[in-house]
Amino acid sequence: MEKFPIVDMEKLGGQERSATMEKIKDACENWGFFEIVNHSISHTLMDTVERMTKQHYKNRMEHKFKEMVASKGLEAAQSEINDVDWESTFFLRHCPVSNISDIPDLEDEYRNIMKEFAGEIEKLAEQLLDLLCENLGLEQGYLKKAFCGTNGPTFGTKVSNYPPCPKPELIKGLRAHTDAGGIVLLFQDDKVSGLQLLKDGQWVDVPPMKHSIVVNLGDQIEVITNGKYKSVKHRVITQTNGNRMSIASFYNPGGDALICPAPALVAKSEEKCPAYPKFVFEEYMKLYVGVKFEEKEPRFEAFKAMQSTSPIATS
Repeated sequence: MEKFPIVDMEKLGGQERSATMEKIKDACENWGFFEIVNHSISHTLMDTVERMTKQHYKNRMEHKFKEMVASKGLEAAQSEINDVDWESTFFLRHCPVSNISDIPDLEDEYRNIMKEFAGEIEKLAEQLLDLLCENLGLEQGYLKKAFCGTNGPTFGTKVSNYPPCPKPELIKGLRAHTDAGGIVLLFQDDKVSGLQLLKDGQWVDVPPMKHSIVVNLGDQIEVITNGKYKSVKHRVITQTNGNRMSIASFYNPGGDALICPAPALVAKSEEKCPAYPKFVFEEYMKLYVGVKFEEKEPRFEAFKAMQSTSPIATS
């Protein structure tokens, strides 16, 4: 198995820029994932976010998680559980409208730190999208513009903890899926592993690294690139020891954004025609919610069928 791609962002500013861009290109084409180090987010901020996130779980969420486990009888499971994930989560919306002031039980200091962190992650996501544009031969800002819709992109964060699990062979932390949206930036625990991606039919560990950010591509990037870049199935496996922290920020299209393959990339393809349908992102999400843990290809096929019979659905 090839080595998991790790990209040093500092090398983009020097003589190794070309080789670094090639590494990003290869990761997008062959992995759907890569891990970045020496990025723009300060280590001090990341350390504070990690400390406060773990403290928040311990103080506010751990007892609720234990109550859920007890109510569903998960610790007594004798066969594989396929309809529940072993995770404790809450969600923060940042754009176009923030809900961070409305989330109960958050300390004010934690709210402020998460706002600051979200601002830094958003800037990093937009930088990465432009790097993708450069590698794809698209004009700078193309992907952000494609995501915009009427009110700009949708941007939010899923804060998760994966507590120790007594039966990791029977219960997944998060079942296998591809992400529905655009680009995902993950700040994960550097001590407790668990994230895996599917490559060439094998599950590969995404290495935990201090102060790194894991980047993965969602279904909308696959559509816009006409399949040149693909979203990849991934999962979280549970561990018997350690509580794994996961802070995943999703930079997605706006709800009314019209998503379709970039004409410039269609023109470069052998078939010279779109391999993916055109649709409104919120319509895709309505379908995705019910079939998240199923294969992605039928989702695309469903919209191809809708496009051929009902053009209004994608206007």
